[in-house]
Amino acid sequence: MNKHVIFEDWGLVDYKEAWDRQETLFATTVKLKTELRHRGEDDASFTGIKTVTPNYLIFCEHPHVYTLGKSGKKEHLLLSEKQLEEKQARFYPINRGGDITYHGPGQLVVYPILDLDNFFTDIHLYLRTLEEAVILTLAEYGIWGERFPGYTGVWLDADDPLKARKICAMGVRCSRWVTMHGLAFNINPDLGYFKNIIPCGIEDKAVASMQGELGSAVNIDDVKKTLKHHISVLFGMETI
Repeated sequence: MNKHVIFEDWGLVDYKEAWDRQETLFATTVKLKTELRHRGEDDASFTGIKTVTPNYLIFCEHPHVYTLGKSGKKEHLLLSEKQLEEKQARFYPINRGGDITYHGPGQLVVYPILDLDNFFTDIHLYLRTLEEAVILTLAEYGIWGERFPGYTGVWLDADDPLKARKICAMGVRCSRWVTMHGLAFNINPDLGYFKNIIPCGIEDKAVASMQGELGSAVNIDDVKKTLKHHISVLFGMETI
């Protein structure tokens, strides 16, 4: 299995540009994997499929944007096109799972483009492992993150339905065990932008950020290092 993962920090990048770059890496990996599998079926001596498919771990931030997953509803966006322009925000229906969410400066977005044949072929475990990396990262800042039964992502005060709020949203796509899209971790974003949507289609739950919980802005580069470490350890990957 190829445990090496190419790590890239794309900085602040337009959502559509990042989506296109993701799609290229994703499609190339799926195509290569398909070709290798066919070669393996045609040639019994060929056994290299799990050692040559690449893996990527992408960190970035986006300018203000709302994205709607395949299971989402357009009415969960509470802004007109004119209001989107006024807020300098864009909107994209996309091909991940989940409903509507917001991305913007101060939010760390993570796109793992992994061939899960190199790690484990279990989407449920994949999501729980990403959640665990965020939970461990929050713990290093004295914030108690946890899972909320029935929902993906990482939550605060998940045991109290009246206080439960999401600090990290998740939505993924997977084909032939190759993943794309990922998670959005609220570090220092302007949470006011979440008031323009029904986040993830959940009407009665709030959102949170590390800045809001700690009372001051957090060094996002430090959070990146911590999260990267926990992802690497939990997946048993070696970032290069």
